[in-house]
Amino acid sequence: MRICIFGAGAVGGHLAAKLAASGNDVSVIARGAHLEAMRAAGVTLLHGEQTIRGKVRAAERSADLGPQDFVLVTLKANLLPVFARDAAPLLGPDTAVAFVQNGIPWWYGQGLSRKLPDFSRLDPAGELARAVVPQRVTGAVVFSANEVDAPGVIRNLVPGRNMLVVGEPDDRESPRIKTLRKALDAADMHSPPAKDIRQVIWSKLVLNLGTSILCTLTGETVGGVRGDAELSAIANRLKAEGQAIAAAYGIAAEGAPERPGGGQSSGQVAHKPSMMQDYERGRPMEIDAQIMMPLDFARAAGVAAPTLEALAALLAHKARAKGLYSRN
Repeated sequence: MRICIFGAGAVGGHLAAKLAASGNDVSVIARGAHLEAMRAAGVTLLHGEQTIRGKVRAAERSADLGPQDFVLVTLKANLLPVFARDAAPLLGPDTAVAFVQNGIPWWYGQGLSRKLPDFSRLDPAGELARAVVPQRVTGAVVFSANEVDAPGVIRNLVPGRNMLVVGEPDDRESPRIKTLRKALDAADMHSPPAKDIRQVIWSKLVLNLGTSILCTLTGETVGGVRGDAELSAIANRLKAEGQAIAAAYGIAAEGAPERPGGGQSSGQVAHKPSMMQDYERGRPMEIDAQIMMPLDFARAAGVAAPTLEALAALLAHKARAKGLYSRN
């Protein structure tokens, strides 16, 4: 299969290495030193005691790669306009596009009839909607902690506990979803069926609310937050509020697919969430998709979320002060 990983950073590099090593024709979109390293030597994934090397075609522009069977977009949600502007050369008649991201995705409301909040903050200029017609969209939620060790070298922090759940927006068991799951499973990327892809989105979102916000505000790792009684209590309140918001839209807290070994958490207590990493490295932050959209859902449904309301304002202020967030 021809598979393009658009945005081959930590998560994207992990997927590229595994999919290429298992025999797929994998290409990647990247930039800078990371791109040059992958052009020269492919992608190296340090996976516990394993070293997985994937030979890939690496490019900065999609025009150099051509149409694909699948495109896995692994950019942060706030960087997706980059994909929208460069997507066309990758899209053949039957190309499916899976958005592998944290938080509420821009396509979430596709096909739903019930009243939902305004999604314009996730695609303010409508570029994604114009670039990717609904028939191409597939959902994807990744559970995998990774870091870029060096250009072209990815380190996975949870070998044996990685998962990528994919599903159609209408939850059909389509041939293309079955094909993608089969390829992921063959590449040692656990990809179980999901009855409701939006339930999977919320299961990870609720898990991340406490760690993303509290780690970024305090500078603590996941373990630091969990090990502090007061912070842990706040994280639990955030989790409860997130579950209440999801429930208001018919999303159950129980029953989402679990990682190999059980649960959705990585168990990697020394890990810094991606939002905290972005803040420390001076990169634009996914605050709209991960934090503000859940608040929009709460407000639209009349669900009280006082802890999330207060901490979201603090997080947004902190990010704006560093020039890493501006409300769409």
